[in-house]
Amino acid sequence: MKKKIVRTQPASQPFVVRRSGIQGVGGFAVRQIRKGEEIIEYAGERISQSEGDRRYDDKPHTYLFEVSSRTLIDGAVDGNDARFINHSCRPNCESVLQRGRIHIQALRRIRTGEELTFDYSLPRDKSLGAAEDEIYPCRCGARICRGTILEPMPRPRRRKRKSQRVKPSAGPPRRTSGG
Repeated sequence: MKKKIVRTQPASQPFVVRRSGIQGVGGFAVRQIRKGEEIIEYAGERISQSEGDRRYDDKPHTYLFEVSSRTLIDGAVDGNDARFINHSCRPNCESVLQRGRIHIQALRRIRTGEELTFDYSLPRDKSLGAAEDEIYPCRCGARICRGTILEPMPRPRRRKRKSQRVKPSAGPPRRTSGG
């Protein structure tokens, strides 16, 4: 029998940490959370970019949040339960940077019992190419899942055409929208 993991949360915290179907453990709402409500501040040790590189250079999954070009928050050191909020390609929360602090806020109304998620959109390392997606897989299960917790691949820019090509049809021309 598997041991059930349930962490107690501060009285004001609207979620509890327990086993997740997405990844390891996750945060689950203990009450309804309103759209736009601040759920928790992401806490941890403030470190430099170079210290973050030193600590996690060879580790694909970390609890780092970039606050500025020089400062990171390492949620694995002196962090709080915010570090257990999992990634989803269809999130119900977002991370917001305000005055050097990271806050997790609800993107929409979240029902009691629903798992809290936000889109990690980790920066890509161009030197790794497509293999990087396999290093950072997504397990969110969303219909629109992109398969990775990395930021979406940039879409190739489409060139504007000077004239539209018309496909031959088997009947009279059809009217298109806009005219």
